[in-house]
Amino acid sequence: MRILFIGDIVGRTGRRALAALLPELVAAHRVDFTIANCENAAGGIGITPRIGDELLALGIDVLTSGNHVWDKREAFDFLATCDRVLRPANYPPGAAGRGAGVYKLRDGVAVGVVNLQGRVFMREIDCPFRTGSELLMELREQTPILIVDVHAEATSEKLALGWYLSRQASAVLGTHTHVQTADERILEGHTAYITDVGMTGPSDSVIGIRKDLSIARFVTQLPQRFEAASGPAILNAVLIDIDEGTGAARSIERVVAYHDE
Repeated sequence: MRILFIGDIVGRTGRRALAALLPELVAAHRVDFTIANCENAAGGIGITPRIGDELLALGIDVLTSGNHVWDKREAFDFLATCDRVLRPANYPPGAAGRGAGVYKLRDGVAVGVVNLQGRVFMREIDCPFRTGSELLMELREQTPILIVDVHAEATSEKLALGWYLSRQASAVLGTHTHVQTADERILEGHTAYITDVGMTGPSDSVIGIRKDLSIARFVTQLPQRFEAASGPAILNAVLIDIDEGTGAARSIERVVAYHDE
C-alpha cells in the first residue's frame, strides 16, 4: 500500500496548489490513500466546513489537524459531524470531534489514522505518549496499517514519540513547524518517521505568512495580525510504502512539488 501524507495546507495559495498538483502526484506515485493536515487551510489559520468539504472533494481520504483547528468557531460542529476530519486525540474529554479513525478502501483494506498534539511549548493537554499507544492498540484490532500525525513544536518530543510508538505504528509523521526536515527513516525495521513533513503553501513567505508581517513582529516585538502570503507555492509531502499484511513500512520518501499561480 502506498500512502501520501501532505504537510500543513496554508491558506488559499496552499489549497490551489494542492488542487493543481494532487491528481498528477497520485497517478505518478500510484497512491492508494491520501492524508493531509488542514489546520491552517482557512486564511492561514483554522478550518471551516466549506474549506474542509473542498479539500475532501479533491480526493483526500482523511484530514488531520492541530492546535489551530479550533480557531474558527464554525469548525466545532464540523469536527463533531465529519468523521473524515480529525483533531488531536489527546485533548480532554468533551472536545468536539474525534482523534482517530479507521477508513476502508474500495478493496476492503483498512487504514487507521491517529492525530496527536505535543505539549512542549504548546498547551499542556493530556499525554500524547499514553494516548497514542492506547489508541494504536485499539485500532490494531481492525487493521495493522496505522498512521500517526504528531502535531508538535519540539523536535525532541516528535522524535521521542517516534521511538515510543515504533513497532506499534506504520508511520509517525511530524507536522506543525512547516519546514520539511531531511531525517526520514524507518525505525526498528517497522515505523516510517520524519520530524516534519513541511507545508503546502506560499513559498515566498515565512512558514506561509507574509514576510513583511512576520519580520515586523520579530524586529519590533509588537503584535501583528498575520495574513497568509500569496504567489508561488510549494507542496511538501511524504510517500510511504507499507506491507498490508504486517503494517510494516518498507520505505519513506520525501515529495516536493511546485505550483506558480
